Amino acid sequence: MITSELPVLQDSSNESGATDAVGLSMSMGEMEDPEVKGKKKRGRPGKQAPASNKKPRKSPTDKSVGVTRGRGKANGVAQHNGDGGDPVTLFEVVKLGKSAMQSVVDEWIESYKQDRDLALLDLINFFIQCSGCKGTVRIEMFRNMQNAEIIRKMTEEFDEDSGDYPLTMPGPMWKKFRYNFCEFICVLIRQCQYSIIYDEYMMDTVISLLTGLSDSQVRAFRHTSTLAAMKLMTALVNVALNLSIHQDNTQRQYEAERNKIAGKRANEKLELLLQKRKELQENQDEIENMMNSIFKGIFVHRYRDAIAEIRAICIEEIGVWMKMYSDAFLNDSYLKYVGWTLHDRQGEVRLKCLKALQNLYTNRELFPKLELFTNRFKDRIVSMTLDKEYDVAVEAIRLVTLILQGSEDALSNEDCENVYHLVYSAHRPVAVAAGEFLHRKLFSRHDPQAEEALAKRRGRSSPNGNLIRMLVLFFLESELHEHAAYLVDSLWESSQELLKDWECMTELLLEEPVQGEEMLSDRQESALIELMVCTIRQAAEAHPPVGRGTGKRVLTAKERKTQIDDKNKLTEHFIMALPMLLSKYQADSEKVANLLQIPQYFDLDVYSAGRMEKHLDALLKQIRLVVEKHIETDVLEACSKTYSILCSEEYTIMNRVDIARSQLIDEMTDRFAHSVEELLQEAEEADDDDIYNVLSTLKRLTAFHNAHDLTRWDLFGSCYRLLKAGIEQGSMPEQIAVQALQCSHYSILWQLVKITEGVPSKVSDSPHKQMVKSFLAVCQQCLSNVNTPVKEQAFMLLCDLLMIFSHQLVSGSREGLQPLVFNPDSTLQNELLNFVLDHVFIDQDDESQSMEGDEEDEANKIEALHKRRNLLAAFCKLIIYDIVDMPAAADIFKHYMKYYNDYGDIIKETLSKTRQTDKILCAKTLILSLQQLFNELLQDQGPNLDRTSSHVSGIKELARRFALTFGLDQIKTREAVATLHKDGIEFAFKYQNPRGPEFPPINLAFLEVLISSCFCCSHSYLEKFMSESMSERREDVWLPLISYRNSLLTGGDEDHMSVTSGSSSKTGSVRSKKGRPPLHKKRIEGEQTESSVEGSWMMRNDTLQTPGALQTPQLTSTVLRENRPAEHMPDPDSERGLMEDDAEPIFEDVMMSSRGQLEDMNEEFEDTMVIDLPPSRNRRERAELRPDFFDSAAMIEDESGFSMPMF
Repeated sequence: MITSELPVLQDSSNESGATDAVGLSMSMGEMEDPEVKGKKKRGRPGKQAPASNKKPRKSPTDKSVGVTRGRGKANGVAQHNGDGGDPVTLFEVVKLGKSAMQSVVDEWIESYKQDRDLALLDLINFFIQCSGCKGTVRIEMFRNMQNAEIIRKMTEEFDEDSGDYPLTMPGPMWKKFRYNFCEFICVLIRQCQYSIIYDEYMMDTVISLLTGLSDSQVRAFRHTSTLAAMKLMTALVNVALNLSIHQDNTQRQYEAERNKIAGKRANEKLELLLQKRKELQENQDEIENMMNSIFKGIFVHRYRDAIAEIRAICIEEIGVWMKMYSDAFLNDSYLKYVGWTLHDRQGEVRLKCLKALQNLYTNRELFPKLELFTNRFKDRIVSMTLDKEYDVAVEAIRLVTLILQGSEDALSNEDCENVYHLVYSAHRPVAVAAGEFLHRKLFSRHDPQAEEALAKRRGRSSPNGNLIRMLVLFFLESELHEHAAYLVDSLWESSQELLKDWECMTELLLEEPVQGEEMLSDRQESALIELMVCTIRQAAEAHPPVGRGTGKRVLTAKERKTQIDDKNKLTEHFIMALPMLLSKYQADSEKVANLLQIPQYFDLDVYSAGRMEKHLDALLKQIRLVVEKHIETDVLEACSKTYSILCSEEYTIMNRVDIARSQLIDEMTDRFAHSVEELLQEAEEADDDDIYNVLSTLKRLTAFHNAHDLTRWDLFGSCYRLLKAGIEQGSMPEQIAVQALQCSHYSILWQLVKITEGVPSKVSDSPHKQMVKSFLAVCQQCLSNVNTPVKEQAFMLLCDLLMIFSHQLVSGSREGLQPLVFNPDSTLQNELLNFVLDHVFIDQDDESQSMEGDEEDEANKIEALHKRRNLLAAFCKLIIYDIVDMPAAADIFKHYMKYYNDYGDIIKETLSKTRQTDKILCAKTLILSLQQLFNELLQDQGPNLDRTSSHVSGIKELARRFALTFGLDQIKTREAVATLHKDGIEFAFKYQNPRGPEFPPINLAFLEVLISSCFCCSHSYLEKFMSESMSERREDVWLPLISYRNSLLTGGDEDHMSVTSGSSSKTGSVRSKKGRPPLHKKRIEGEQTESSVEGSWMMRNDTLQTPGALQTPQLTSTVLRENRPAEHMPDPDSERGLMEDDAEPIFEDVMMSSRGQLEDMNEEFEDTMVIDLPPSRNRRERAELRPDFFDSAAMIEDESGFSMPMF
C-alpha cells in the first residue's frame, strides 16, 4: 500500500529542456504472453489480472519475481520503510535515471499483471509528482472518486510558496529528467503495444487522467500532462504505423495465397490470415479511438494555451506525427493548426512551427500533399523572414529555401526579392541563410550535360563565367554598393567555389569578349572589381567583415590551413595580374583605389621565394604612375598604404621598395618647394596653374605623410609659410590651407614619435616645442577664417593637439616630456567654445542655407550632422579630460533637451564623465546651465514670466533630467545636490526688485526650477535669504517661494507628490499588487503603505511630461505588449480553413522593424520606459471570421475559454 510517507518533490524553478521523440520498436515481451494477449473488458476496480506464464525481462540488478507494495521492491529498486535513501516511486526512479528505462517499464508491467489498480495508482502518482505536487493519490481515492475530484484534491496540495515544477526547474538533473520522462512514456507504450493497451482499462484510465489534468487551471498540471499526452500520442502514432504495415503485409499474403490454383491453396492459412487481418483491423480501430481522444480532448485545447511552452509542445509533436505517419496526418485537417500558429505572438512557438514544416518539406515525396498548404500560408512564411526574432527569421529563410528546392514555381519573383535583400542583413545567420537561398535560386546549375561540357573550360568560358556576370548584375540591381563585403560574406559558405574563381574574374576584366559575348559596362567592371577585392579579403582574413559577428574567433586547424592555401593561391595569381589590371584602369580613380587594396592581403614572401622581383618592379612602376596621375584622396591614401605594407622590415623586398618610395618623394618635395616659392612670390597675382601645382603636390605629400615619416624632408617649414602668408594676406585658397594644416599636423606627430622613442637630454631646447606653439597659434588664428572648411579643420586639429600635449603626456614614466605640455589659456578656451556654439548648435534650416549650392537631400543632411557631431565630440573630450575648464560645459549642457535627437548621447556621456571626475563642480556646472537658460528667458519675456509657458516647462524638465543623472543613492550625492540647490537659492535672491522689498526678487521664479530636481537642502539655508515679510506673503507672484519652502519643510517627497503626482503612488501600489500571484494578497496588503511611500520618489518621474520637442519615435514592430492572452490564438468557435484568403487568425504579427533601431528616449539610469505599441493591422474581429471549410470530424467544439489563470 502506498502511504503518505512517500517522498514528494519539494523545490522548483524554470528550465525547458529539449525533448527527443523516442522511436518505438517491436517488443516480444508481451506478444508471447497468451493470457494477457487477449483483450480484457473493463472490470471492477481492484480486480487482478491473472499472472503471466512468462515473466518480463528483468534488469541485471533485479531478479525478483514480483512486487509487493510497502515492502520488498518497487519499480525495480529496493524499497525501505525506514529512512533509507533508495528511490521508492516511479517518479524518483525516472528522476535519478540510474536504471534502464526498459527495466523500469518491465517491472511496472509485471506489477500491472498482478494488480491492475495498484499499478495504475503508481502510474497516476507518477504523473501527479512529476507536476511538482506534494499530494499522493490513495487507493480509496482512486476507487471512489472521479478524476475531477482527485485533481481538485491534488490542487490543494501544491506548494504555495513556489510556482516552479520539475519541467521548469534549472540544472542538468532536471533537463535529464525531462528526457527520461518522455522516454518512459514512449517505452511504456512500446512494451505494451501488443496486449495491455487493448485491455480497455490502462489506456482509458491514463488518457482520462491526462485529459483532466490538461484542463486544470494549474499551470504545472497543464504543462506536465500536455507533454505526457503528446508523447503518448507520438508513441500511439508509431504503433498505428506498425499496425498499418502489418495490415498491408497480411493483405498481400492473403491475396497471394488466394490467387494460387485450387490444388495449391491452403485454406487453413487463408483463415489464419483473415483472422489476423481482422485482429489487426480491430487493434487499428482501438488505436484510432485513443488517438482521437487525445487529439480532440487535449491537443485541440492546448495548442492555443496561454502558456507559450505548452503551445510549442503541441506544435512540435504534431509535426512529428505528420512526418512519421504522413498517410494519416499529412492533410489539411491537421496542417491548418501549424499554419494558424505561424501567427503566434511568441517566437518560441513560431520557431517550432517552422522546424516542423522543415521536416516535411525536406521530403520531396510529400510536396503534393503540401501544395494547398503552401498556397495558403506561403505569404505568411515569406513574411516571417523579417521576423523580429532572428532565430525565427533564419528558420523561415531555410523553409523558403526548401520550398524553392521542391518547386521553383511555388515562389513568385516578389517572394524571392523579399528574401534576396536579406543578404545585406547585419545579423550574419540571417544573411548566410539568405545567401543559401540566393545560391539555390540564381547560381545552381540545373543542366548536368551542359555543366559537364563547360567544366572542361577555364577562365571566362568556364561554368562560373556567366554566374559571375549574374552576381555582378544582382549586386548592381540591389543598389547597395557600399555593402559588397556583406554580399560576399553571405554567399561565402554556399558559393565559395564561385567566389574564389579569381582567374575567371581577371579574364573578364582583362580579355576582350569573344564573339557573341556581351562586353562588361563600366559600372559592371567597377562592381566586379569591388566584389573581387571583397572575396580576396574574406579569403585572406577568414572572418566576417566589420559589423557582422562579435569579433575574430580562433580558427580551427582545418580553417587555418584553408586560409593559408587561399592566401598563397591569390598571391600567386595577383602578383602577375595586378600590374596588368592597374595598367588598364589607371585612369579610373574608383577602380584603382579598389585594386590597390589587394597587396595588403599578399604573402609577400612569395616575391623572393618565387623569384618574382620583376613583377614587383612592374607593380611599383604602376603605383608611381597612379600617384603622378591622380590627386583624389582615396587613391593617394591607397598608394601610401601599399608602399607602407611593401616596406615592412620583415620582408626582403623592403630595400627595393624603399628606394622606389624615396625617389618618388624626392621628386614630389622638390616640385613642392619650387611651386611654393613661385606661389609666394607672385602672391595675389598667382594664376590657377600655380595654385594647382601647389595643391596637387601638397595633397600627395599629405597622403604619404600620414603613413610615412617624412620629417627629413622638412615639410613643416613650407606648410607653415603657406599658412602665415594666408593669414597675413587673406587670399590663400581654402584647399591649400586645409592640406597645409593637415600636413603640418602630421609633421608634429612624427616629431613627437621620434622624441618619445629617443628620449633627448633637453626637451626644453628642442625645436619641437616651438613648432607646436607656433602651429597652435596659427590654428587659433584660423578659427576666424572666412572659409568654413579651414575653420573646421583648424578646430579639429586644435582639439587633437591639446589632447596629445595635455598633462597626460607625462604619464607612464615620461616626466621628461613635461616642457612639451601645453595648457590652453582662457582666451583659447573661449574661442573653442564660441566655435562650437556657432557651428554645432544651429537649426537645420540655418545649416542648409549655409550649404553652398548643395542639394538639400537626406544624404547631405546626414553628412552635415555627422560632421557637427564630430566637432562637438572633440570639444567634449577636452572637458572630460580636464583640459578645458568644466564650467565651459554649461553652454553645452543647456542644449541637452533642445538638441537631444542630434547630440543627446554625446552630452549625456559628457555629463556622466564629468560627474565621475568631480560631483561638486559638476553640480555647479549644471545649475549654471539652468541659470543661463533662465537669464535668456528673462531677456526675452521680461521680469513678468509666464510660469505656464512651454519655455519654463522646458527648463523644469531639463532640471528634472539633470537631477535623475545623480542616481538613486542620495547619501553619495547629497553634498552635490545640496550645492546645486544652494547655488540656485543664491541666484534666486541675488537681485532685488528695483520697485521695492515688497516685490519679489527678479529671479525668484527660478525656485520653481529647483523644485523639479531632488530635495537635499537645509531649510535654514533658505531662511538666510528670506525676510520676515517674505514668509508672510501669499500673493501669486510669491508662489515659487511658497512652494519651494513647503517642499523643503516636508522633505520634498510627500508634499510635492500630493500636488504633482498624488495618483502615482496609488497607481504604483495597485500595479505592484497586480504583478504578484493572487496567493500573496495578505502579504502585499501588509506592505502596501510602505511600498507606496518608498516608490513615490520613483513614481514622480512618470508623472512629469517630456517637452513637445521630444516626440516618441514611431515604432514599426507590430508586437502588442498589452496583456490580452485571449487574443493571440484563434477563437475555438470560429476555426477557419486553409483556403480562406481573407480570414486571418487572431495572432499578432511579430516582424522586425524596417526602420533603424529605436533610440532609447529615457536617459534615467534606473528607470525604464514602457511603450504600448499599436495593434496589428492584420487583426480581425471575431465576428468577421468565417466557419471552417475542412472536415469537421477532425475538430471538436471547444467551449472552454482560452485564457488560463495562473496558479
